[in-house]
Amino acid sequence: MNEAQPMDIDPIDDGPKVVPPNPDGVTVVTSKKEIVISEEDEARQAIDLMRGDDVAGRVAAANRLEAVAAALGPVRTREELLPFLADGIDDDDEVLVAVAKSLGKLVEHVGGSEFAETLLAPLELLLTVEENTVREAASISTKTVADSLPDKVFQDKYAKVIAGLATKEWFTARISAASLIASAYPRFNAAQQEEHLKYFDALCRDDTPMVRRVASQNLGPMLLAVVKANGRSSLAGVVPDVLIPLYEVLASNDQPDSVRLQTTENCVAFGKVLQDLTPDYTDAELDLIQKLLPLIVATIDDRSWRVRWMAASKFANVIVAFDELPDVMDSLIPAYEKLLQDPEAEVRTAATFNLAAVAKCKALVPPPAGREGGPVPTGGKITVAERLVKRVTSLTEDDSEHVRAALAMVATELAPVLGKDATISHLVPPVLLLLRDAASEVRLNLISSLSALNEVIGVDLLSQSLLPAILDLAQDGKWRIRLAIIKHIPLLAKQLGIDFFSDKLASLCVGWLGDDIASIRTAAAQNLRDLTSLFGTEWAIEYILPSIEEIRHHQSYLRRLTAVQACSLMATKMEPETVTLELLPLVLEMSTDLVANIRFNVAKALEEIAAVCGLPVYGTQVRPVLEVLREDQDRDVRFFADKTFRALEEKFGDDEMQS
Repeated sequence: MNEAQPMDIDPIDDGPKVVPPNPDGVTVVTSKKEIVISEEDEARQAIDLMRGDDVAGRVAAANRLEAVAAALGPVRTREELLPFLADGIDDDDEVLVAVAKSLGKLVEHVGGSEFAETLLAPLELLLTVEENTVREAASISTKTVADSLPDKVFQDKYAKVIAGLATKEWFTARISAASLIASAYPRFNAAQQEEHLKYFDALCRDDTPMVRRVASQNLGPMLLAVVKANGRSSLAGVVPDVLIPLYEVLASNDQPDSVRLQTTENCVAFGKVLQDLTPDYTDAELDLIQKLLPLIVATIDDRSWRVRWMAASKFANVIVAFDELPDVMDSLIPAYEKLLQDPEAEVRTAATFNLAAVAKCKALVPPPAGREGGPVPTGGKITVAERLVKRVTSLTEDDSEHVRAALAMVATELAPVLGKDATISHLVPPVLLLLRDAASEVRLNLISSLSALNEVIGVDLLSQSLLPAILDLAQDGKWRIRLAIIKHIPLLAKQLGIDFFSDKLASLCVGWLGDDIASIRTAAAQNLRDLTSLFGTEWAIEYILPSIEEIRHHQSYLRRLTAVQACSLMATKMEPETVTLELLPLVLEMSTDLVANIRFNVAKALEEIAAVCGLPVYGTQVRPVLEVLREDQDRDVRFFADKTFRALEEKFGDDEMQS
């Protein structure tokens, strides 16, 4: 018989053992250890699953490799488990992803950092497979393992792994190398740093676009790693000599869109590095800033709308990264304004979403060309917010509804930056235009974001314009629009005040209880609860209860059902005496409704209402009604009545015992 290869036998014991016959003459086959649920049993199961044909089983087993390694011990893990995993590198992608993730957790199980290098062999194989998700998982685990390596092993074995990947013929290995070099760079010695920088340079110029794309994604981290390793001096050496030319190569129009899409993120990385320096910039650093600006602005004019969209969506990050740098905003703000006027609606929408974030920039910029009227601050410059607010009016007239909807979400956030006077002069007029926009989505977005404006000027100036917008949205043909405006009513009520709201909008809130859509009616009942909490019990009695009294006599049982739900919810925000006198009689009278659906909802509502009213009211008014409902001819009514009865008996029984 051939000698068994590693992992061909059970890794936990030496196989089954035959013990002497028992007194009954039956031979029992058992293992050395008693069969119990343990780590060893789990390890056996995992190994069996890894050998099986079921993919799901192999994935589950791969996720349990830590338990297997713990049972095997460090030596057998290194000598048996890791070779076994390396031999299975042609498995399904799902299994390989699980294996890759698990390998990063085995450092302690192979004997700690001293033996962590043994994990590099299977990981190196996983870093070359074709499936991207496998490589990504392997890359994360490789970085984890590398962090645990001693410096000598790191600079010897790990450096060779990266060098091998970077020079392999198959492009998937080079992709993995591009993702690993940046994180490893600070721990290399000077000669290795120079060598791996050349590898990274070659990867950025690789013939395969997919390699260049990943290299472009890692250019920012590479920049941060170089500055971290070599300090400020690198900004006068490696950065302008190597990394800036790579940025230019990767951002050039010769590259495919997938590569150029990373340009904006790389801009942010350069800005962060420069911003971390002291304000005393050297001439070389100032030259670097001036060299970067045209490259950043060039992104705005990219021929691909996807690249411009990426620049527009990330422009707030660019502004934050470059905010503290001298004389940078004079170029960046006009570039951002160009994005707001881009031919593609998607780009304008993305840029508009960043309007408030960009406006918070602290720098002063020149006023826009052709600016008329108004005092010019000292030095002929104005704040970024003052310049951008001029663009808001033109955006309200944009042909794209999506652009106007994005503007409605962020425009009011300019108010705290502008201040009260500038807000009234420059921001309120376009806001009023948005309130009258033909698209319901635009009006809804604006109403949803009024809190920032309210904090600066209040909504008194807008109240008369708000009313028709709210009324239109309340009757919108799209039920989701009606639902959204209902959810914003409590905030609007707080902003508009009790007098204006009671006069203009209270009846509207009750009217929603009769909507044809069940979700709207439920939201309307919850809305009445919130308004009761906001304005108080007396307000609810005066403005809400009379309408509920009418609804409970409505011929449609669905309307009557909504009245029950509203009473139940409002009761939780009222004083017990008021609930007992005003709400409880309405609900109790509906317990005799001809529709069983109403009766069992009354039974459900009484649980909430009785809890508010207290034990005496429960005993004299609620309990007799529940007793009747428990004998109802409809089984659903009996079920809910009995459920409520038991819950209240338990509650008030406990209360009596405590008292």
